Amino acid sequence: MKHSFKNDYSELAHPEILDALKTLGTEQFEGYGLDKYCAKAAEIIKAKLSAPDADIHFVSGGTMANAAVIGSILRPCEAVIAADTGHICVHETGAIELTGHKICTAQNTNGKLQVADIESILQAHSGEHMVKPRLVFISQSTEIGSIYSKSELTAISQFCRANNLYLYLDGARLGAAMTAKNNDLTYADVARLADAFYIGGTKNGAMFGEAIVICRDELKQDFRNNLKQRGALLAKGAAMGAQFAKLFENNLHDELAKHANAMAYKLAGEIENLGFEFLLPVETNQIFPIFSNETVAKLKDKFAFYEWVRLPNNTTAVRLVTSWATSENNVDAFLEYLKKTL
Repeated sequence: MKHSFKNDYSELAHPEILDALKTLGTEQFEGYGLDKYCAKAAEIIKAKLSAPDADIHFVSGGTMANAAVIGSILRPCEAVIAADTGHICVHETGAIELTGHKICTAQNTNGKLQVADIESILQAHSGEHMVKPRLVFISQSTEIGSIYSKSELTAISQFCRANNLYLYLDGARLGAAMTAKNNDLTYADVARLADAFYIGGTKNGAMFGEAIVICRDELKQDFRNNLKQRGALLAKGAAMGAQFAKLFENNLHDELAKHANAMAYKLAGEIENLGFEFLLPVETNQIFPIFSNETVAKLKDKFAFYEWVRLPNNTTAVRLVTSWATSENNVDAFLEYLKKTL
């Protein structure tokens, strides 16, 4: 079977996560996230964030988290501002539109919104005949692997608060961002600057699950009712609580993400040494090397990955994603085969 570099959730779960789930066994527990495992996980996460007053809710996936949070926050006439590469714009099958809210998009070159982008969209939507942009959606890390610096996130947060906008952060790969070599944000910074966000487990060693964090008091009321209405309040929520307790009690979440990044850095460094260029700078566990179409075809005989964009001169930028389970042997095998194609 081909080794896959298509994503960071091809493997079921880290062994410690599987062990944590085994402990549930035939034990009885309260349903819908009201169990001791979810309570323990929530307390550990709040301590990690230095946010004792935050509300923590566990849901099974990222699209569900985004739809639940955005659908809960916005009034019917209000809209979302996002980069045109944002996950909610491209890979969620209109889930946000299904909640009744338009997404106003801004073009970008690195997957990140800037204050000027947000301001431009606000200026273009004025008066009662247009949707009212009210929520800014960003991802950390972004859908193309880039990360917001502390100064960038601070600027966006300050602009949002000065203009009565909510700031919501998709953290499907937050672990990768927080352990990136150039990251200067802390978890406490994220909790202080965002009104709501989620911490991804699915793409960082968990079997499934995301932890929604609501920091702004006015967004907390009736959120569980909203989760229930959207089918996101799972009867066996303890399965997510047990996983997140394990991920955060001994820093496993960061260690897994750090490993994924390290494998990406090694892969990218050796590819660069072979003379290849990249579509985008390498910041986290997603890398975008540019190969000839002939090389891409040969690599696909042995490995699975996405062809990201066709480029001039018979070349293609591909996306390679490393995970908590990617081994140095996996990376070395790819590099050895790449050398053979040359």
